[in-house]
Order: sequence, then C-alpha cells, then structure tokens
Amino acid sequence: MDQAKYIWMDGKLVAWEDAKIHVLTHTLHYGNGVFEGTRAYMTDEGMAIFKLREHTKRLLNSAKITRIKPTFSLEELEAAQVEVLKANDFTSNVYIRPLIYLGYGIMGLNHVHAPVNTAIAAWQWGSYLGDEGIEKGIRVKISSFTRNPVTSTMGKAKAAANYLNSQLAKYEAVEAGYEEALLLDADGFIAEGSGECFFIVRDGVLISPPNDTSLESITQGMVLELAKDAGIPIQRRRITRDEVYIADEAFFTGTAAEVTPIRDVDNYVIGNGARGPMTEQLQKAYFDVVYGKNPKYKHLLTYI
Repeated sequence: MDQAKYIWMDGKLVAWEDAKIHVLTHTLHYGNGVFEGTRAYMTDEGMAIFKLREHTKRLLNSAKITRIKPTFSLEELEAAQVEVLKANDFTSNVYIRPLIYLGYGIMGLNHVHAPVNTAIAAWQWGSYLGDEGIEKGIRVKISSFTRNPVTSTMGKAKAAANYLNSQLAKYEAVEAGYEEALLLDADGFIAEGSGECFFIVRDGVLISPPNDTSLESITQGMVLELAKDAGIPIQRRRITRDEVYIADEAFFTGTAAEVTPIRDVDNYVIGNGARGPMTEQLQKAYFDVVYGKNPKYKHLLTYI
C-alpha cells in the first residue's frame, strides 16, 4: 500500500504513522463497524471523487442498519473526504476508505455505550484485480463458502463483520490458483464475488443477479444505467452456476474492481477466453464517466 501523509480521525488530520487505536477497541473484537470504498480519479481537470454523495449515504445507511449512531453528518463526512485529498499530494488515482467504528471504553456484546469513532484514509491504488486483468480478464472459482444468508446477517450494510465470509472465499480461490471467488447464495444460485457484483452476457442480453443477499452496488447501478443508454437488453434474475459456464461473457463490477472481465470460471473457458465485446463496450463507457469524459454524467464527479 502506498502511504499517504495524513489520515482524518474524528475531525482532525493525523500523520499516517500516528493514526492508531487502542487494542481494546470494540470493533476489533466484535466486528461491528461500517466502511466505504470510494474512488477518486485523476481527470483532465484534476482529481475528482466519483459518486461522493452516494457512497457517503451508503456509509450512513450501513451505520443505521448496524445500530451505530454516527457523530458526523453527511455534509461533514463529504467535506472530510475532500479535505483528505487536498491534504495529501496524490499524483494518480486514489482509493478512499471512510470507517465508522466502535472505539475503546467497554467490552461485551452490548455495544450501545461504546464510543463511536470515525476515520477517513486515502491512498494511491491502481486496479484491484490488476491492470492485466482489466484487459485480459481473470480466473474465477466458485467458492465452497455460501454468501451470508439474509436470515443471519444484514447484507445491505457494508459492515466489517460481513467480510470474514469474503476473506475466506478469496483465500480459498487464490490458494487454488484462481484470482477471485464467486459465491452462491443459500439456495445455490449465484450471489456475487468476494467484493464485487457479477454479470454475464448471453445472446446479447446483459444479466445480473438481484441484490437479495448482497450490497446495493453503486458501480453495478452505474453499469446498468450505461447499458440502458446503449440500448442493451437487461435482465435482473437468478443465475445458476451451469449457466455461467455457457455464458458468452462474464465480468465483475465494483468500486475497487471497476469493470473486470472474467476469462474462465472453475476452469470452464467463458466465451473465447478473452474480454468480450459487450464487456469492453461497458468498460470503456464506465471509464469515460469516472474520468469526466461523458458530459451526461459529469455531475457525478466532485472535483477537488
């Protein structure tokens, strides 16, 4: 990870190396904390945060779902993210990580009296699944781990505790020689990747599973909107694993993953084993938006 100069902590800029917490921080022990992943891109007109308002709203929604009472407003959190970018001398694309967590003060599962702390870090970060993956696609393994069912957790919260499921799935896939995991839901249908939403293309139709067990994805929504703009037929429905194997194309979307093609799943070659034409079309359209090259969506960028 590229180290930056400052991290924002509870209203103050703190030197990166001094951004520390107590070992008895409540979230460290019990996992109740919420976070966001937001990207800022170095456009022709300078650094710009993509969908700052949407990501910050989702952060606060996650806090509400997990019974955490934020100590900063939507506007204050947006301003803090801008402040972090201004304070650090970034020269390329940046990933922003706001975090609302329960701090030091109490132990035990009743969390309501734990202090609420907020931090915002940012660092220069390229393609999450690799620059080569963006162009040539990645290898994916369907995980033996099931995505957390709605009866046991709340998937609409981007909560720290939910990501143990993702970590184990990712580890399993990487150890098996793949680059990412694809998780099924409790009924055996495709849910999502370890940190990404999933799409397939069949006979010219773009298909993505519903968000029944997954986060409401901001990037997925953007890609669906761009597909509508291009007149691409869209279906939101369940997908079986064997349908994935015979798809013409497949790709992941996410703030970190952006639009990443998938070239094989479980060693089944998808399409011709390369980035498909619709994937490439939507990928280009997405990058045009985040780099400020599409006038229709320029309002989604917050320039620093």
